[in-house]
Amino acid sequence: MSWSTLLTACVLACAPRLAAAAPAATALPSYVTQFAPLSYLHSTEQYQPADVATYLTHMQPEVGMSATANSVTFSTIGSLSSSTFLTSKDNIEDLPSWLNGVKPDSTGLTSSPATIIAVEKSGGIVDAFYFYFYAYDHATYLGLQFGDHVGDWEHSMVRFVNGVPQDISLSAHGGGSAYTYNILTTSSSGGRAVTYIATGTHANYATTGTHQHDLPGLDDHTDAGTLWDVTKNFRGYWFDNSTQTFSIAGGAGAGASVEAGEGVGWLNYAGAWGDQQYKLLHEGQYCITSTECKYVSGPTGPIAKNLGRTAVCQKEGSCTIETSL
Repeated sequence: MSWSTLLTACVLACAPRLAAAAPAATALPSYVTQFAPLSYLHSTEQYQPADVATYLTHMQPEVGMSATANSVTFSTIGSLSSSTFLTSKDNIEDLPSWLNGVKPDSTGLTSSPATIIAVEKSGGIVDAFYFYFYAYDHATYLGLQFGDHVGDWEHSMVRFVNGVPQDISLSAHGGGSAYTYNILTTSSSGGRAVTYIATGTHANYATTGTHQHDLPGLDDHTDAGTLWDVTKNFRGYWFDNSTQTFSIAGGAGAGASVEAGEGVGWLNYAGAWGDQQYKLLHEGQYCITSTECKYVSGPTGPIAKNLGRTAVCQKEGSCTIETSL
């Protein structure tokens, strides 16, 4: 037998083994999208959903307000320290257009993919986290701006038990509320929970109207403005709580087409997704206390939202699951 014949035989014999060596992504359970919340952005919302990929092109990593590089990518962000702030290359006082994001169309589709992360837990539990990202958080209280920041991660989480939605948690200002799933308003077809996103701050609520933020007079406002259906365009992942690792689960729309090339390293970034709180001498900054300022520091991302939680709430020590609205 010639060498070329042997080589051909080896290629034919080895190729199936090589192909089989690459494990296929484990898809999200169908119920994760079947019961994904339908969210309504406020009718006056200026800062619409943003794509993480677009956002990163406008950022540079800084530690102690000094740049450590002149850019950040999906390949580099995962190796950045937790003391890093992703910082805008543009002057935020100029309100660059990329802060505005992309408004969903009449079907609830936006070109800015959401992020869905599923976490399998004991007792037949799967927690599905629906992460919403915005390039800017803006709030006006008593005629003044307080708490504005670059980058904004919010989320809702549905707890499934044996594939059935049991509870839902809605994030708001580092905390939020939790409810038994069946008390929320649901869609007329499909039984999807309907939630509402506050104008500017993007806090999540179960009803429309006025919601107290922190102090009297500091309110959030929601209405049934623009529908956002995250199932039409999202990046999908699994999170293994025992190993603290992410894996690709497949998504939908543009999110599905890019996630393999982007990898999962970006989800490990534990630093801030926006500028560090500006000093008083910074253009436009003012404070009434050390923490109540026009511009505050950007938020942490999905890895810091207690994905492995046992209770339904992000803050497990004070978790009350409401049984009425």
